[in-house]
Amino acid sequence: MSTVSETIARAATAPAAAVRSRVSVPLRFPDGFTADAEVMTFSGLADGKEHLLLGLGDWERAVRDDAPGSAGPLVRLHSECLTGDVFGSQRCDCGPQLREAVERIADAGGFLLYLRQEGRGIGLYSKLDAYALQDGGLDTYEANLALGHGEDERDYTAAAQMLVALGAGAVRLLSNNPDKAAQLRDLGVDVSAQVATGVHASPANLRYLAAKRDHTAHTLVLPSDAGAALHDEPLAMPKLSARAEPAARAGASAPAAVPSREEMLARVQGLVPALRERAAETERLRRIPDSTMAELRSAELFHLLSPKAVGGYGMDVETYGEVVRRLARGCASTAWTAGHLIEHVWMLARWPRRAQEEVFAAGPAPLAAATGAPAGVADKVPGGYAITGRWSFASGVMHSGWALLAAQHGGVRLQCLVPLADVEVLDVWETAGLRGTGSNDIRAKNLFVPQHRTLDWDLLGAEANPGSEIHRDPLIHTPMGPLLNMVAPAAALGSAEYAVELFRELMMVRKVKHTVEARQADAPLAQVRYAQAYGLVATARLHWQEAIRVVAASHSRRPATMTDRERGEYRLSLALSGEASAEAVRLVMAGSGGSVHRLSHPLQRIQRDINVLMNHAALTRDPVLEQSGRGLLGLGFTVPSF
Repeated sequence: MSTVSETIARAATAPAAAVRSRVSVPLRFPDGFTADAEVMTFSGLADGKEHLLLGLGDWERAVRDDAPGSAGPLVRLHSECLTGDVFGSQRCDCGPQLREAVERIADAGGFLLYLRQEGRGIGLYSKLDAYALQDGGLDTYEANLALGHGEDERDYTAAAQMLVALGAGAVRLLSNNPDKAAQLRDLGVDVSAQVATGVHASPANLRYLAAKRDHTAHTLVLPSDAGAALHDEPLAMPKLSARAEPAARAGASAPAAVPSREEMLARVQGLVPALRERAAETERLRRIPDSTMAELRSAELFHLLSPKAVGGYGMDVETYGEVVRRLARGCASTAWTAGHLIEHVWMLARWPRRAQEEVFAAGPAPLAAATGAPAGVADKVPGGYAITGRWSFASGVMHSGWALLAAQHGGVRLQCLVPLADVEVLDVWETAGLRGTGSNDIRAKNLFVPQHRTLDWDLLGAEANPGSEIHRDPLIHTPMGPLLNMVAPAAALGSAEYAVELFRELMMVRKVKHTVEARQADAPLAQVRYAQAYGLVATARLHWQEAIRVVAASHSRRPATMTDRERGEYRLSLALSGEASAEAVRLVMAGSGGSVHRLSHPLQRIQRDINVLMNHAALTRDPVLEQSGRGLLGLGFTVPSF
């Protein structure tokens, strides 16, 4: 590796350049990622253009370490792309590459050179003319030639001048383009390594990326049918990081054969008898038994809301709600845990690309516990945040590999994604009901969370979340809030349905003391009680279906964000469904005799489970009725998170 002086001597063919100004600029990208940049302008550049250099991370240290045996700063030569960088065009991969580069360089220390070379050097208008020719069938290089331009007219002399002016004689080049490395070397800059960027594929740019791979030897790994019309096919996930790639090669992200709604519900129905048999064991263990988890995985229930691009099923809210409801007919704790773990896979699919590459590396169903009660504290540190807190109600934590933890940084609520191995799980889940959920506490102190694994909660929950730029599954393109309220009422409804089923079986054989009938079912008052319980469950089911209808209707349009009236309607319907379910269970218990109060009896377990469910925020009567009334009256909500 050359020293700085040797590099400068070899670059003598290019005129000298000098830094003319420096200014600090805080950066913020649409997905919420932030970074501090030192933006520099130059005099004496060979082409006279207004190129910029952004110093990111500890770039000065990275340059100082430029000595024999060192690698040098991480550097990205990024050619200006108005359509991709500013307007988010998916005809190219420039915008996502720019976003990726800033984060990776900020972590490592180095430079992003923003070069005024629109359209591979042919200019903006000519680039758009080339787009028109590409629409007629030419590839990106053929279109440039047809317009009388070169395939690629970019010259990186100015880039070499800027790097030399800052003493960066050796660099690690963040690029898939071999020509950039070759030109820098010819200009006297020692490229010690070429580091590949992610592959930011979309249906609109696959043909473009394939042309770069095939025509100019870009280091791109694309789907095998890249360049074909893939608009109706699942989009393959971008290239994974080096740590994740082996799992992907093993088939972790292969497109899945997506079952129909009926097939998925049949799988769930087949699990119910075993869930009932293990309900007592689940409660005793205070977590889901390993045998149950194995069956849930075998049925691929955790694939339900996972994106198709990573091998998931990308199914809809109607199927999700019905799956949780049917699981609860077997065991409420299992329904609660599985419902939240399924939901959290969907939450992970809303994160930016880099975080998704980590969590989906081992397959389409990474399990994560999520909790924000109460939020911890996040302090900004170099490269990310240090978080401290004790979080309660981490449902599914006993089966998870990740944790999603809420932490407050000033006025911003963050969600922090951390490996479960990095936190302490406290065994505190001793409750009357839902004992099998294992919803224990999580504790961490000054735990470092890198920037790419933190996300503004508001952005995560938005319709235009970072994952919506990666996946085409409709549910990823919807606000997050409505699904967060689905599990509790679904579990309550399924439990009440099971309770009425048990009540009927009991009535058909039970002889009640101090009555003349041979069995309870023959008593008129018992018939009335059963009809009331049955009717309450029917009412609960209708309210539940109405809530699902309102949410699904909002998901079918764009924008999908609900109006205040719709939010009031669906939250009210969920609350009334839970209330009717709880009342049905109360009637059943009051008419089932003393034996059902043994802790081992399934009705006793259902009663305890539903009592706990009714204290969940989705079903707590007074605040839900108040806020729903305000929404229905058009008065606006006084609780913004409602």
